Amino acid sequence: MNEYEINLKEVSLAYGNTEVVHRVSFGIKRGVFAGLVGPNGSGKSTIIKSLSRILEPVYGQISLRGQNIKNMKQKDLARLLAVVPQNAVVPSLFSAFEIVLMGRNPHKGFLSYEDEKDMSIVRDAMEKTDTWRFRDRRIHELSGGEIQSVVIARALTQDTDIIVLDEPTAALDVARQIEILNFLRGHCKERNKTIIAAIHDLNLAAHYCDRMILLKKGDVFMNDAPSKVITNENLSEVYGSGSYVYPHPLSGLPAVLPMVEGIFHSQEVIANLSDCAPSGLWLFWYLFRRALPRAIDQRLSAFIYAYFRAESP
Repeated sequence: MNEYEINLKEVSLAYGNTEVVHRVSFGIKRGVFAGLVGPNGSGKSTIIKSLSRILEPVYGQISLRGQNIKNMKQKDLARLLAVVPQNAVVPSLFSAFEIVLMGRNPHKGFLSYEDEKDMSIVRDAMEKTDTWRFRDRRIHELSGGEIQSVVIARALTQDTDIIVLDEPTAALDVARQIEILNFLRGHCKERNKTIIAAIHDLNLAAHYCDRMILLKKGDVFMNDAPSKVITNENLSEVYGSGSYVYPHPLSGLPAVLPMVEGIFHSQEVIANLSDCAPSGLWLFWYLFRRALPRAIDQRLSAFIYAYFRAESP
C-alpha cells in the first residue's frame, strides 16, 4: 500500500521555456488537509494545475495512490480527484443545479441518465454549500462568490477521495470563507478525504490546515505543521519584512499581523513582549498602540516588557 495519496517527486513545471517550479517533492497522506501557501508567483496555482493534468511536468512524476497520473485514463482520474479552479469557466445559461449535476458525469456510462441516488448526492452537496436555495437560477444571474460555491458543490458531487482547490475562498466574504473552510475541514476528517488547497490568506491556512507547504520562488521552503511553518523567521525569509506572528488569543495557533509604521515601532520590543505577556494582552496592546507617538510607544512597551519579565517565573 502506498504511503501517500498525493506524491510529487522531483517535479519541475514550466510555461513554454520558462521554468516556474523547480524539482519539487512532497507527499500528502490520506485524511490530511494540506495548504499550499507562498507569495504571488511562487508556484501555488501552477502545482494545482499539474495535479489536475492541465499542465504536464517537464521533469519528475506526480502520483495518486502510487499511480502516475500521466498514465491514468481521464475518467479514472475524475473518479479519484475533483478540482475547484481559481477562475472556473462555467456555462452561463445553465442553472446552478445543472452545473452541480455535471459532477456525476465520471460515474455515468455513455448515454446513461442520472438516477435518484445521483439527485440525492447533488442535493446533499448543494445544501452543505448553501447553494440549494438558488438551484434554479442561471449562472449569469449569480455573483462571483455564489458561482464559486456552486463549483465547490460540483466537486463534492463528484464524490472523490481527493479534492484539489485553487484559492477556494478568493471570491467569498468573510462569513462564507469561514463557512466553506469549516465544511471542507469537517468533510476531510469525517469522511477521511484528502484535500490540498492553494490559500493566499496565511491566517485561514494556519487555522484550517493540518500541514502547510510554504513555497518560495518555485521551491518548497518548508513543509510542516502550521505552528512550525508560520514563524517570524520563515515569513521574513519568504515574504520579506512587514508582518509579525503572534499566538491567537483563542486557539493559540499562529496569527499574522502587519508591521505598520506608527503601530509597531520596535520589532525587538514586540518580540520580547510577545514572549512573556499573555496573548490576550498582546492583542489588546496591538489595538491600543495604533495612535501612540513613537516615543511614548517605545517607553510604554519597555515598561510593560520589564513588568511581565519580572512577574514571569
